[in-house]
Amino acid sequence: MDRRALPRLAAPAVAALLAVTTACTGGPVQGRPGAAGLRDPYFPKAGNGGYQVEHYALDLDYDPADGVLHGTAVITAHAEQGLSSFNLDLSGLRVEDVSVDGEAARFNRTGNELTVRPADDLKKGQVFRTEVGYSGRPRALTDADGSKEGWIAGEDGAVGVGEPVGSMTWFPGNHHPSDKAAYDITINVPHGYEAVSNGELKSRVEVADGRTQFAWHNPEPMASYLATAVVGPYKVTTGRTPSGVALYNAVSPQEAAASESSLARQSEMLEWGGRRFGPYPFGTAGAVVLPAGTLDYALETQTKPVYPGAPGDEALVLHELAHQWFGNSVSPKTWKDMWLNEGFATYAEWLWDEDHGGPTAQEHFDALLSGDTDVDAAAESDWAAFPPADPPGPEDISASPVYQRGAMVLHRIRQEVGDEKFFALVRGWATDHRHGNASTADFTAYAQERTGHDLEKVWDVWLYGEARPK
Repeated sequence: MDRRALPRLAAPAVAALLAVTTACTGGPVQGRPGAAGLRDPYFPKAGNGGYQVEHYALDLDYDPADGVLHGTAVITAHAEQGLSSFNLDLSGLRVEDVSVDGEAARFNRTGNELTVRPADDLKKGQVFRTEVGYSGRPRALTDADGSKEGWIAGEDGAVGVGEPVGSMTWFPGNHHPSDKAAYDITINVPHGYEAVSNGELKSRVEVADGRTQFAWHNPEPMASYLATAVVGPYKVTTGRTPSGVALYNAVSPQEAAASESSLARQSEMLEWGGRRFGPYPFGTAGAVVLPAGTLDYALETQTKPVYPGAPGDEALVLHELAHQWFGNSVSPKTWKDMWLNEGFATYAEWLWDEDHGGPTAQEHFDALLSGDTDVDAAAESDWAAFPPADPPGPEDISASPVYQRGAMVLHRIRQEVGDEKFFALVRGWATDHRHGNASTADFTAYAQERTGHDLEKVWDVWLYGEARPK
């Protein structure tokens, strides 16, 4: 998700570069470098400016025995300005060759930036295709909160996870949630291993040298942090919901028995979500259950949430499935808008309880206010430490106020406008912003317009207020 700038060049180097560029284009430079970062409030270098990606085609080859990843990324993008150069985010790995529209392109690396200079300037509005060949042993990143992300290698496999910026450890791209694209991910692995990614499995083919090729197709727009690639000796089961959504579960054999009950209600949860939030936004769903200890957290990777071992209870499964509507289909414009992901997914847990004989949403809300952990274990968390729409720093975007107080914001809206208008708002938000991006400002304006209520006090006290709400 890092957007970065071109490195400074000494004056002779600048002159040489301009001379070469003029020679290539037959005239003066028509474009300018794309921005090297999108100035996200918490990850200012994440992503890149000057273009929007339309499609990623990733061809990956991985062998758990040596941990080496070989990759080719073909990135189809739309130039939003004239471009003399542009950046891709890539951490580690060795870049072997780069071409733009079939012509070799010059490139250089600075930190996590891969700067590409096409042979000819790109015109505003031009659709162009960049191909990058790369390889190496991917290295995981450590987040601001101390957790690991990126390409995580285990004893007998690996998983690629990307929230917030880890996807740049296993493929080059425009790694910010505001740039969503379709994906085709092909993964070659040794015979006997499964390779799982987002969307639909289009083919599974035995290829040369005792390897199997898995081709995955994800046609709906996806933020790169939601992309995944999982390799290992998984047990695969498939099915279909009553409404026709294909289910694909890949479970580590040692986690199969413990996962059975928590995954058993996926189909029911998806049907329930369709009634509460509107039609499920993707054609496929499912889960990947990793060997215990691979990760310290679950992640809502698009269409197939990843779990760090058997999910402890059905609430976690419900939470990650709710993200398919809130976070995956309706994605944040910046990382400051994370409460729109986590607040909605947490409130979905409350609604599920309410509809299935558990505590009502009001009882969850009251428990947090009173500290009643018998009703809601999160009541002992510091849910009021900061306003959910304004986390103090990047280490806080997954902290309790973003989840619990975010859900409380939604419940306060429900209290103000009543059930009929509230649930119409929730369904409308998911439908009207389907497969797009939205900010906190977008939501507050939409909520007031859709419900016809003045909700300024809710925003002032619950969403932005520094003091503990009462």
